Amino acid sequence: MLLWQLVQILIGYNLVLPLLIFIIYLFVPKSKKVKETGEIGDYAIIVTAYEQTHTLPPVVASILKLNYTNFLIYIVADKCDISNLHFNDDRVVLLRPEETLSSNTRSHFYAIHRFKRPHNRITIIDSDNLVEPDYLDELNVYFDKGFEAVQGVRDAKNMDTVYACLDAARDIYYHFYDGKILFEAGSSATLAGSGMAFTTSLYRTCLEHQDITGAGFDKILQKEIVVRGNRIAFAQKAILYDEKTSRSDQLVKQRARWINTWFRYFKFGFELVWKGIIGFNWNQFLFGLVLLRPPLFIFLLLSVMFMLIDILISPLQSLIWLIGFVIFIFGFLFALLMSHTDKRIYQSLWGIPKFIFFQVLSLLKVRKANEISVATQHYHDKEIDDLKS
Repeated sequence: MLLWQLVQILIGYNLVLPLLIFIIYLFVPKSKKVKETGEIGDYAIIVTAYEQTHTLPPVVASILKLNYTNFLIYIVADKCDISNLHFNDDRVVLLRPEETLSSNTRSHFYAIHRFKRPHNRITIIDSDNLVEPDYLDELNVYFDKGFEAVQGVRDAKNMDTVYACLDAARDIYYHFYDGKILFEAGSSATLAGSGMAFTTSLYRTCLEHQDITGAGFDKILQKEIVVRGNRIAFAQKAILYDEKTSRSDQLVKQRARWINTWFRYFKFGFELVWKGIIGFNWNQFLFGLVLLRPPLFIFLLLSVMFMLIDILISPLQSLIWLIGFVIFIFGFLFALLMSHTDKRIYQSLWGIPKFIFFQVLSLLKVRKANEISVATQHYHDKEIDDLKS
């Protein structure tokens, strides 16, 4: 019976963890500068592509419109046909690896080892992203305060289906609690795979000695940053636009990879929690707790199952589960309300059960997740291009 209670606590606390972090955020003094730095940012903007190139011209066009101009763009076109790619700007460096890399970090270091000059900052952009003109200016705000790692915001580029809207809702939830609130509570924002920036020295120190394949390099990177005592800042105004999953098959494949990465790397949470306790490091402790949290749909389904079981064996505990669900739902809606959410996202919430169903299908494919595809297939821009041609 004691084991049953312990398992329920380990799952149930995830329902109220966002509220607890928010309460901490309310009482913790807001982030101040770490140290003033007068260093001028020279950015290497690394754009990685795998097999598909049709989204590259728009992302490059958006980058070339940046207000801050001290940058070069390095496009790593891995396993791509680049015969139709032509960029008439000296700031664009097109790289086509001789051998297939099939890895984000391999692509990043392929670019790093071919830098045209010694850039002191790196920002990672996906091939389907678009950036706001002040993207680098907003990153500079935090680098100028002394932070060496910064995560921006990935807003939805497309909301053409219910799946895309729900994917955007999920991102808003995580940006709010795992980004803004977690950072302002004195810990670190979680990394999102793109829209993130680092000092070149920190990035190389964290990953150059590792050969990472499959999804999840950002999970390893964030652990390496925090375990070294650094904090990852959250730049709420450093906005780029990311293509959301718009089709069910796309959703299943992508989530299978993401779930696979959680099972592979959630152990980092134990290491950080322990280091935080013995080293009295609040950043590491709180960040470690967040890393231990399962994907949303997993702990929600487990919570429903435990509540139904408790109805039969302990009605009072089922009431506690119900209160936990109310707190979670309130917290989810609060994140949407505080983030100026598009009304289409609210209108899509009826599709959550179906969205969860497809993620359950993803769970069944999790063991072979990295064999399904190296990168998410992008359909939105391609369909627009097909209509134009």
